[in-house]
Amino acid sequence: MEVILSKEAGFCFGVERAIRMAMQSTEKEAGKVYTFGPIIHNPQVVEDFKKKGVEVIADPEDISAKGVVVIRAHGVKPTVESEIKQMGVEVVDGTCPIVKHSQKYAKKLYDEGYQVVVIGERHHPEVIGLLGYTNETAIVIDPDVTEVQIPPGKKLGVIPQTTLEVKDFLRVVGLLIEKAREVRVFNNVCNAVTDIQEATKELSQEVDMVLVIGGKNSANTSRLAVICRALGKSAHHIETPKEIQKDWFYGMKRVGVTAGTSTPDWIIQAVMERAQKLGEEAEREVLAANS
Repeated sequence: MEVILSKEAGFCFGVERAIRMAMQSTEKEAGKVYTFGPIIHNPQVVEDFKKKGVEVIADPEDISAKGVVVIRAHGVKPTVESEIKQMGVEVVDGTCPIVKHSQKYAKKLYDEGYQVVVIGERHHPEVIGLLGYTNETAIVIDPDVTEVQIPPGKKLGVIPQTTLEVKDFLRVVGLLIEKAREVRVFNNVCNAVTDIQEATKELSQEVDMVLVIGGKNSANTSRLAVICRALGKSAHHIETPKEIQKDWFYGMKRVGVTAGTSTPDWIIQAVMERAQKLGEEAEREVLAANS
């Protein structure tokens, strides 16, 4: 049995940047280190930082000692950032630069009188942060909708959650164009996410099954599993090698591995090694049963 890694998989530059900034903060002698929300959507990485003494907080009031607060890669509302600064701590902004652009676009559109529309997942932290840049007035539309309802007579300013599939974003934009007299669109979908999605589609055509690695709370990782299944392939969304089951491999000749943008290389490598081991065991068992 062969295990094949996708041509594009794992950390994007925005995640690498946030991890690097958080790591550098732990190396300072500046007091307690916090992250506002999980630094990225990967429980294993978050746990590693916890072992280094980093505390995840969900509210500025959770800050109990002087030190450093690292803002998560998904960003936060501007009011939240202001509240953190008022606590007298150093703020390290780990917001992905692409998300930062989306925040600027949201504020620009709001200031220019547009009804801001965010196409994305309402409860995703990136989207929650974007709403703050529109004074909580933005409309959030799920990327999977087949029809949209918007207030009549509005000029619309549209921004995507950066981890969307481009085709879903463009499809919803098309629905909005049918409803509004004016639509201004900022296509800020992350190229790294798009590259992984396209590579995963290509991989799915070459294998019998796909292992999709990443946090269960990671939107872009979950989307990879959806993509594989839409192409008719069995796909298992896992976070660690321990979740892999031998019975997945019976009858499989080629198994693909892909990973979301919050998945570190060491987990990818460990998954590939365990997949190869269990796949070979399953293959031997089948041969023995048929001999």
